[in-house]
Amino acid sequence: MRNAVGAVDSVLLLGGRSEIGLAIVERLVRGGARRIVLAARDASVSVLESLPERPGAQSAGTIADARDQLLSAGATEVHPLDFDAAEPDTHADVVAAAVKLVGDLDVVVDAFGVLGEQSTYDHDPVAAAGAAAANFTGHVSTGIAVGAQLREQGHGTFVVVSSVAGVRVRRANYVYGAAKAGLDGFAQGLGDALHGSGARVLIVRPGYVRTRMSAHVSAAPFPATASEVADAVAEGLRTGSEVVWVPRRLRFVFAGMRLLPRSVWRRLPR
Repeated sequence: MRNAVGAVDSVLLLGGRSEIGLAIVERLVRGGARRIVLAARDASVSVLESLPERPGAQSAGTIADARDQLLSAGATEVHPLDFDAAEPDTHADVVAAAVKLVGDLDVVVDAFGVLGEQSTYDHDPVAAAGAAAANFTGHVSTGIAVGAQLREQGHGTFVVVSSVAGVRVRRANYVYGAAKAGLDGFAQGLGDALHGSGARVLIVRPGYVRTRMSAHVSAAPFPATASEVADAVAEGLRTGSEVVWVPRRLRFVFAGMRLLPRSVWRRLPR
């Protein structure tokens, strides 16, 4: 539950090594959150052991690093929890386990996924399908489970890290962009389904964010940092927003991009 002054107290991060996700959680901890669950692949094997990461994963290091980062920021509890996006039959149990650890979930941050290379996907349909599953279908099963929990609680916010890549899909990253378009649409529908329950969905649409995951990608116009995304999420939670763009000007940029004729859009540089 939220604490005595109305601040977020408990947070579940789905994608416990995500650089953006951890920046959001740390920002919430500095604002008063104290009980944190970090759900990630092999999280509970050993929080002191470094584990290999999947290529292109949104990694910020080990769960031990993340735990120490959040405890230093002011968290009183940081629990590792095993979570695999590729195992949808376990996702409801992951949410239930998080509730057992910290009680009602004030905020759930959905920040897992992969970026990868379109040039690889062009020649490897299996890799493309795997990336699409990580960036979309895994979020469907987790989102349904989270939505059910928040509805039962009668409160809580599901923060879904989408992307402007899904607002209008470009040929340069159409596998990633198509998955994000699906995720964004799913998050909107889930938010509508939760309306009136006391629970809600906050969709986050960042542009290019400088992280380890995106280090191999050329910077796009209007770049942001993980900290700027975190600040935007904290503000969106405070104001009850349904969507936040990072930076805000991208909302207007993409309003114009939606209107470009397809013949022009497909000629944009890769």
